[in-house]
Amino acid sequence: MKLYNTMTRKKEDFKPVDDNEVRIYSCGPTVYNYFHIGNARPFIIFDVMRRYLLYRGYNVKFVQNFTDIDDKMIKKANEEGITVKELADRYIKEYFIDSKGLGISEATVHPRATENIDAIIELIETLEKKGYAYAVDGDVYFDTKRFDKYGRLSGHNVEDLEAGARIDVDERKKAPVDFALWKAQKPGEPSWDSPWGKGRPGWHIECSAMANRYLGETIDIHCGGQDLVFPHHENEIAQSEAANGKIFARYWLHNGFINVDNEKMSKSLGNFFTVRDIAQKFDYEVIRFFMLCAHYRSPINFSDELLTQAKNGLERIYNCIGNVKHVREHLSVPHMSGSEKEIFKRLTAIKEGFIEAMDDDLNTADAISRIFDAVKEINSNITSAAEASIELADFAHMLLKELTGVLGIAQREQEQEQEDDSEINQLVAQRQQARNEKNWKLADEIRDRLNKMGVTLEDTPQGVKISRKDR
Repeated sequence: MKLYNTMTRKKEDFKPVDDNEVRIYSCGPTVYNYFHIGNARPFIIFDVMRRYLLYRGYNVKFVQNFTDIDDKMIKKANEEGITVKELADRYIKEYFIDSKGLGISEATVHPRATENIDAIIELIETLEKKGYAYAVDGDVYFDTKRFDKYGRLSGHNVEDLEAGARIDVDERKKAPVDFALWKAQKPGEPSWDSPWGKGRPGWHIECSAMANRYLGETIDIHCGGQDLVFPHHENEIAQSEAANGKIFARYWLHNGFINVDNEKMSKSLGNFFTVRDIAQKFDYEVIRFFMLCAHYRSPINFSDELLTQAKNGLERIYNCIGNVKHVREHLSVPHMSGSEKEIFKRLTAIKEGFIEAMDDDLNTADAISRIFDAVKEINSNITSAAEASIELADFAHMLLKELTGVLGIAQREQEQEQEDDSEINQLVAQRQQARNEKNWKLADEIRDRLNKMGVTLEDTPQGVKISRKDR
């Protein structure tokens, strides 16, 4: 398996520190609002990475934090007249609603910054003792010039950074590029006691402290959006490696940006959408599928048209799963014939191609193409065959569920709702009785009634196939 490492700017063979466990830190949301579609991409992509590593036999310890104290949170909490904790509690709850809808598994640990203040203070104290941090009027800054590897992840030159307008000017700092580890309390802000007085942590130190606490001094993979390369991840490296004297993360993975209708997403352009917004129009699973249809490092364009295409593609996969399951229930030949063994070989080759794609830097776009190859093969040679074997139909069904399971798509059983709905089943039975009695008018009336309920019927040689239009 190869992964593209942002640090080295090339694909590298993946080998974890511990052969039995992969340790991953993924930057989570700042919980002051519903998360937007730009946030959703890394959450989905790195959930798939975790699933694939599990599929390949690794144990995975996956940590995703919640930033529950920062300037935006303080501002919004004050505007709403509530505490920062109340705001965080609300949007962490909302995060799990959206993430569950997107099929994102809960992390092994979801630490909050405010629950790890002791670890944060301890890390800052270590940096201060080693000469990498200095205090000024209750604030504590990281001395970037003391860390000679600063800028290697992003490729930035420190001198260029100092001259750049991106860096906030603060005459109290030794250098413009130095960044805050601890911030002295301002009126009306939440604060914690510390050796430097009451205050709160800077954003970057939170992740270093939580990664160290829950995963150790050296982790296998650190991941997040491309926008986090600088300054956030650059600063994490400096803090962690200066404190521990060890490599912080062995592989750095970053996903590409999302544009909306070919324009950069921004509130000023009016094209800023939360996942909750999009889920009002498109199923959560369609959003997930859409995100996986491009390679994670490529920029991706987001539009209603492309989401509709994704919806149709996902429908094809669901239909194939439903078709092969339906056919399987009416087969009688137990074992594969000679010609079916050739189909079996082609399906096995498709599975191998899927694994090759995922081994090549998580190429989900090619992996999905392999799934569609399987759909075409199954539709052509199994579900439409005059008589297929139980053995081949079972293999085809399990293959589809296996490959889609790795990507976390098409996981809902297509007929689950039907099986639980006694009214629909009763109407289908009544229609079949009407057909047996050649009462075509009543049969058509029942079909129309089912259509209005979002249920379509297809009369096949194997019996009636029931489908829902809301898929």
